[in-house]
Amino acid sequence: MTVRSRNWFKFGGLVGLAFLLGILFAGLLNLPKNSLAQGATRLTGGQSPVRTAESRPLPAAARSLVELSDAFSAVAEHVRPSVVFIKSERKEKVAQMQVPRGFEPFFNFPQQRQQPPQIERGSGSGFIVSEDGYILTNNHVVDGAEKVTVQLLDHRSFPARVVGTDPTTDVAVIKIDARGLQPADLGSSGATKIGEWVLAVGNPLGENLTFTVTSGIVSAKGRGQLNLPGRSDRSIQDFIQTDAAINPGNSGGPLVNVRGEVIGINSAIASETGYNVGYGFAIPIDLARQVMEQLIKNGRVERAALGVYVGDVSATDARYLNLPEVRGVVVRSFSSDDSPAEKAGLVPGDVILSIDGQQVDYVAQLQQIVAFKHPGESVKVEVARRGGERRSFSVRLISAATTGKQVAAQDNSNPDESSDKAGEEPAAAKIRPLGLSVVPFTAALAGQLGYPATIHGVLVQNVDAEGPAAQDVAGSNDSNTPDVIISVEGTPVRSAAELTAALRHPGPGGIVTLMLYDKQLGQHIARVQLGQ
Repeated sequence: MTVRSRNWFKFGGLVGLAFLLGILFAGLLNLPKNSLAQGATRLTGGQSPVRTAESRPLPAAARSLVELSDAFSAVAEHVRPSVVFIKSERKEKVAQMQVPRGFEPFFNFPQQRQQPPQIERGSGSGFIVSEDGYILTNNHVVDGAEKVTVQLLDHRSFPARVVGTDPTTDVAVIKIDARGLQPADLGSSGATKIGEWVLAVGNPLGENLTFTVTSGIVSAKGRGQLNLPGRSDRSIQDFIQTDAAINPGNSGGPLVNVRGEVIGINSAIASETGYNVGYGFAIPIDLARQVMEQLIKNGRVERAALGVYVGDVSATDARYLNLPEVRGVVVRSFSSDDSPAEKAGLVPGDVILSIDGQQVDYVAQLQQIVAFKHPGESVKVEVARRGGERRSFSVRLISAATTGKQVAAQDNSNPDESSDKAGEEPAAAKIRPLGLSVVPFTAALAGQLGYPATIHGVLVQNVDAEGPAAQDVAGSNDSNTPDVIISVEGTPVRSAAELTAALRHPGPGGIVTLMLYDKQLGQHIARVQLGQ
């Protein structure tokens, strides 16, 4: 080997050693292993250097949200095939000018063509409850409809038959003849807790937004006294409140928990605009199920009744009866002269605490417990009376169809001793502890108001809007059915002086029970905390 060759060999060895030492040194310093050129090579080869979601670890705090999102998606996928879109048609006849028979020659109206009836179309939602085609929805979705059509999620469409409706609960059952149906799972509204996540499924705003899913929570339970169309004194209102978005067209659709179980039927919203503002209401499925079973079996609902008019217990009632908490239902009056509750021994002012050992907290709860028992069946009614006394009565229930307030016919054959002379208007006397003015209830006043002349007491004329009795007593100045005060704590009153004397005990701040009468309710009670 020449000297020159040996020199080149030594130089190459030194370069190789330097290269190896450079690599070792870079590894010790943890320098990037990929150069820009290498990155370009990876992109050219189809392998992206961008970090994907699969390679990025999920923050622990976000895992529960992802699980909840997945649960919502799974529940929606499970429930939507059970939800249906309902279209209804009603015929409205056009009013024609009617002329009494024989008077046609005197009226030369131009010849009018017979106008065809107008078709009113509506829509709503519902959900399948059986494989043979039974569907639950709202009464107001199909009420009066002559044609009902049901559309499924898979776009199949079927004519539907109305099996039965119940305006009292706003529940209806319809049926289609179809195969391959997926019934919804019915849960328990009684076991549902405030704060639970729920999904509302339906068809808001008609065909434009069918099979929509919204989410929210159960905001409250036991909501009642909503001023809904068709509401009457026999309506059972025990709504689940939710902030899941419910809009027109959602009516009849299911409210579903995160287990995919239906806990309610979407029914109403509280909104001045007619669109959702965060207050939606659903009929509890426990109530709807009882109605549904009777409609399928009998085509109608038969209910039992105690024969009472009732109201929710107030804080004043609770203090008066020494109740440990404000709960129960107060008996205001009896529904007829043949009331089974009155025959059993209940009196106006009693607070019903339980039925057959089942606790009663509010009116709609009492209605449900009693209504779905059988007429002729006896129930044990526990009540609270003044002083904390507890009593139990056995009441034999009657059919709700036979109940109804019976107002005695007017009888002027035995006029009141306090009848006014020569039609003079008696002077009103102010009763300060109650914040109202009264006049003697004469036979003449009874005749003017259409009240029975057998009612004796003092007629409430004016009620102070800020007075103690403002919420409980009606006067003739603000009502066409003013109250007559018959007695105070069982003591009859027929003049302002007798009323004032009866209020001296318990005195200012005390609570008294007034027996009242008006044309709508008949005899009923009110509890008032006295002012100064």
